Amino acid sequence: MPRKLPEYNAASLADIAFMLLIFFLVTTTMDIDSGLERRLPQWVDPSEIDETPPIKERNIFVVLVNRDDRLLVEGEPTRIDDLKAKTKEFLTNPLDKDNLPEKTVKEIDFFGPTEILTGSAVISLRNDVGTSYGTYIRVQNELVAAINELRDELAVQKFGKPFNDLDADRQDAIKEIYPQKISEAEPKKIGGK
Repeated sequence: MPRKLPEYNAASLADIAFMLLIFFLVTTTMDIDSGLERRLPQWVDPSEIDETPPIKERNIFVVLVNRDDRLLVEGEPTRIDDLKAKTKEFLTNPLDKDNLPEKTVKEIDFFGPTEILTGSAVISLRNDVGTSYGTYIRVQNELVAAINELRDELAVQKFGKPFNDLDADRQDAIKEIYPQKISEAEPKKIGGK
């Protein structure tokens, strides 16, 4: 008669495995992906694109970042720390300079007739393929921070509250005055290396 092997109780093994799984899920930290919030333009069939007139150079704020993480803003070497101030000057053109964007008067809810930049005013960002990701993000942050600060300043001046505390209609009115128009060109390899 063959000898019978003793049975092994595996019921508690499933409980232990489940408890270990829960332990690792609870104690593991999850990295939160950081990135840029951008809304891509709606796709348009190339055959439906009509010829639009070229944008005047004064309505484009050109920001270039090279492979050495150096900035060239409007043809001048610039530190990243100075980018926000230059961007704010471009977006407001407080002294109506000829080299800054044109303005137009538009009827805007809650503000009435308001002098704003023409619809063709845009920030153009181009970087080299060798630009470090950290510098690229810092440049993006400065550009977006300039727009957000202008929106906040206007919200506090007009409504006595920061931009994020306003209702959607008031936020939309301020966004119409200070839209976020950042054009990001495809990176290029410029120079040697």
